[in-house]
Amino acid sequence: MKRLFSTVAIAAVFAVGGTLTSFTQEDPVKIALVHGLSGSPLEAYSKQTTNGFNLGLEYATNGTMEIKGRKIEVIEKDTQFKPDVARSVLAEAYGDDDVLIAVGGTSSGVTTAMLPIAAEYEKILLVEPAVADSLTGPDSNRYVFKTSRNSSMDMQAQAIALQPNENLYVATLAQDYAFGRDGIAAFKKALEGTGANLVAEEYVPQQTTDFTATIERLFGALRDKEGRKVIVMYVAGIDAMTPLAAADPGRYGIELSTGGNILPAMASYKKVPGMEGAIYYYYEAPKNEINDWLVEKHQEKFGSPPDFFTAGGMAAALAIVAALEKADDWETETLISTMEGMSWETPKGTMTFRPEDHQALQSMYHFKIAVKEGVEWAVPELVREIKPEEMDIPIGRNNQQ
Repeated sequence: MKRLFSTVAIAAVFAVGGTLTSFTQEDPVKIALVHGLSGSPLEAYSKQTTNGFNLGLEYATNGTMEIKGRKIEVIEKDTQFKPDVARSVLAEAYGDDDVLIAVGGTSSGVTTAMLPIAAEYEKILLVEPAVADSLTGPDSNRYVFKTSRNSSMDMQAQAIALQPNENLYVATLAQDYAFGRDGIAAFKKALEGTGANLVAEEYVPQQTTDFTATIERLFGALRDKEGRKVIVMYVAGIDAMTPLAAADPGRYGIELSTGGNILPAMASYKKVPGMEGAIYYYYEAPKNEINDWLVEKHQEKFGSPPDFFTAGGMAAALAIVAALEKADDWETETLISTMEGMSWETPKGTMTFRPEDHQALQSMYHFKIAVKEGVEWAVPELVREIKPEEMDIPIGRNNQQ
């Protein structure tokens, strides 16, 4: 297996007169962004992640784009949202490009295929923005860290926002792949012991556009129940809100609920004012110095506020810079020991890599949808911050795996 020489050792080899004057003349610090850039509606997620990552590097290095005197070089690789391509380009990044750390990918299903490559090359893969719990589960490995939230955080926060009890009847709609399946499994776990009733689960293909039959089954499962009736959606890259709202669930007393999304997708939420749910990030929710900087800088550079995955990309960059600044050397084993249990500041506040499975523990935000004049999307107004300690996030694996 291929390992990096420590930066201290390399510098010492070229030291002149007992000093490390050649340190700043070394090759740049190479970081790969391994994301889907073509072939899926999820491309927008990748672009936001990249923008946030680059802004995070700028913030963390005070604009120098250097760490310990070495320039940072970001290399982008396109997975095309294909597992075999993802494996190939990640191997290329670790091998031919000799990157120190890779960040990716976008789809949970594709990212799953990348996990063994990190172990094969014994280099760190920082998962962002893919979500599935399984990415830090038993089939993952100790070289994988994850700054993105996971399905359990999404759905435990969603359950908290719904305030479940024996009077609640829920039917779920999700996509039939790792993201959707893990999400609903986490939601079911979150409902345990609350008395809430899960009456139906519907799974649709990833790129579904016709929801007619699915909606009929969901309505059929709920309409005759006595109590609060809610359809919970957990989808990515498709618009399920519009067809569901158009089918008029209110005639049966059925509510809709879902988590947050990117700003363009939340335009469809205007159809459900007052809807409550939980969101990973909305630029007006966190109150901290880093988020203030991100909002101002993103508006200045792109003419819009930062979006859902922009914050995640920035959090990933801030984690990498924090680890590289803190570590005594940049050997993989040193970086792993440095990052396990590490806390660092992000646009969402403090995140911490849980030592057991390398999942970053973080806050979520309970919201209520408002429609505001002049705003193109529905506004997820903050009800309250849901702190990490309020969520019982299952440990995915033992860190020795």
